[in-house]
Amino acid sequence: MYRSFLALLLIPAGLVTAQELKPITLPAPQTTGGKPLMEALKLRHSTREFAPDKLSMQTISSLLWAGWGINRPDGSRTAPSASNRQELDVYVVMESGAYMYDAKANILKPVAGGDLRKLAGQQPFVATAPLNLVYLADWTRWPGDEENNKMTTGIANTAFIAENVYLFCASEGLSAVIRAMIPKEELAKALHLRSDQRITLSQTIGYAKK
Repeated sequence: MYRSFLALLLIPAGLVTAQELKPITLPAPQTTGGKPLMEALKLRHSTREFAPDKLSMQTISSLLWAGWGINRPDGSRTAPSASNRQELDVYVVMESGAYMYDAKANILKPVAGGDLRKLAGQQPFVATAPLNLVYLADWTRWPGDEENNKMTTGIANTAFIAENVYLFCASEGLSAVIRAMIPKEELAKALHLRSDQRITLSQTIGYAKK
């Protein structure tokens, strides 16, 4: 009992442990509407200044579906995957904590408590933007092969997802930027990643700063 009480004292104020976080059931994604493709392509751009305004769960649900959701009964995705390995996972890092996107169940599964946004990238805007997506490859779904080949293909597969996210943001009046400047070792430790899970890229999303 004394150890439990001491552990509570050592948790910084406002920090929520992963065990205290609850899975977030997302609303059904909105898969119709939006701007025509050519207009979204015209509007697509990167932004590095974000307002702190939070995104609604409806927006997050539709964004995640656009990026890496299931769009066919056989479990195929909105973005291509080499040999359909689907080795990538999308982690959602917000002020409330970090979650893994489960496309099949359409929920966010908690993986780490507390505000880890500052670990999702090295630029200052990352820590205050409302949403960061961290893309990582799970090599247990890709046994064998040479490490460099897997990482090269994993980054290419990540780019397909990130471009879907870019186009969604262009269609919905949001801003985004893809990034490779990530303190990967620190972030991997905070997210409790295994040695066979590798961070590829990260993407910041939010409203443009006015």
